[in-house]
Amino acid sequence: MGLVCTAAQVSFMKILVTGGLGFIGSNFIRYMLDNYSDIKIINVDNMSYGSNPTNLKDYEEDRRYGFVKGDICDKDLMEKLMANVDAVVNFAAQTHVDRSISDPVPFFKSNVEGVFTMLEILRKMKSRSIRFIQISTDEVYGDITKGSFKEEDRLKPSSPYSSTKASADMLCLSYHRTYDLDIIITRCTNNFGQYQFPEKLIPKTIIRAMMDLKIPIYGSGMNVRDWIYVYDHCEAVDIVMRRGKSGEIYNISSGNELTNIEVVRRVLELMGKPLSLIEHVEDRPGHDLRYSLDSTKIRSLGWRPRHDFDGALRSTIEWYIENEWWWRPLADERILHPTPWKLRW
Repeated sequence: MGLVCTAAQVSFMKILVTGGLGFIGSNFIRYMLDNYSDIKIINVDNMSYGSNPTNLKDYEEDRRYGFVKGDICDKDLMEKLMANVDAVVNFAAQTHVDRSISDPVPFFKSNVEGVFTMLEILRKMKSRSIRFIQISTDEVYGDITKGSFKEEDRLKPSSPYSSTKASADMLCLSYHRTYDLDIIITRCTNNFGQYQFPEKLIPKTIIRAMMDLKIPIYGSGMNVRDWIYVYDHCEAVDIVMRRGKSGEIYNISSGNELTNIEVVRRVLELMGKPLSLIEHVEDRPGHDLRYSLDSTKIRSLGWRPRHDFDGALRSTIEWYIENEWWWRPLADERILHPTPWKLRW
C-alpha cells in the first residue's frame, strides 16, 4: 500500500524521473504508479545499454505516465522537462563497475556532466520549489572491514564508476549550500529483483544456472555486500522525497550482509543446481572487500525494509525463469563472459 501523507509531508503531483527505463528507475515508476493515483510521472531516458523499454511496457497506456527519449546532458531538453515539475528523481547513470574499468569516459559524461547540467538548470530557475533527489550508491564510501558507514563519513571511492558518483554528490551538496537548492542524496546498498540487467551478479547467476553454465566468482568470493530488494529501495526513495530534509544524505540498507559466494550458493540451492557450477576467476582491479551502511537516519523517518532476503530472492528467481522473453535478447557474449572487465565494452 502507498504511504499516507501527513501534515509534515510534501505532496508531489508531477515527478520527473531520469533513467526510468533502467532497473531501479523502472521499478520506482512502477511503485509510484501502483501506490498513488494522483500523480503524473515523466520518464526521460537516453536508452543506453542498461535501458529497456519493455520494463514499463504495461504502463504505456497509463495517462499518468509519459516517456521522453533524451539525455540528461541535453540542456535545452532538460529545461523544458524540468519547467513544470514538483520533483526530479535522478536515477540516470552509468553503473557497472566492470564497464567503468574498461572505459571510464561515458561514466563521467552521464554521472557528472548530466548532474551538473540539471543543477545549473535549477540554479537559473526563478522558482526554488523543485525538490531534487540524487540517487547515489554505497560505493562512494569505499570498503570497510568493521562497522558501518554513516552519512557524514569521508568518501573514498575505488572505481571510476564510484568516483563519478562521489563527484556528483559533492556537486549536489555544494549547490544546496551555495544556492539554497532543495536537494537530497540517497545512498543505497546492492539492489536485486525483477528487471535487473543480466550482467549483474544475481540475474547473471540465475541465467547461467538455467543454461547449466559455470558461474564465475571473482577471486575468493568473500567480498561482502548488503542486499536489498528493489521495491524496498523504491519505498525508501519515496519516503525521502516526501519527508526528507533538504541538504541531507540518507543511507539505505537492509542488513542482509552476505559474501558473493554465499549469494551464488543460495541461488543455486533454490534452483536445485549443483554447487559445482561455481568457478573462481581472476579478481577484478580495485575490488572492494565489504560495503556496509548505517541506515538509522532514514529509519527515523519511518522506513523499514518489508521483504526478507530469501523470500525476495526466491520470487526473483521465479520471475527470471518465467520471463525468458525479457532477458534472452540481452544475454549476449559480453554478459555471459566470465571476466567481462577484460572485454571491450
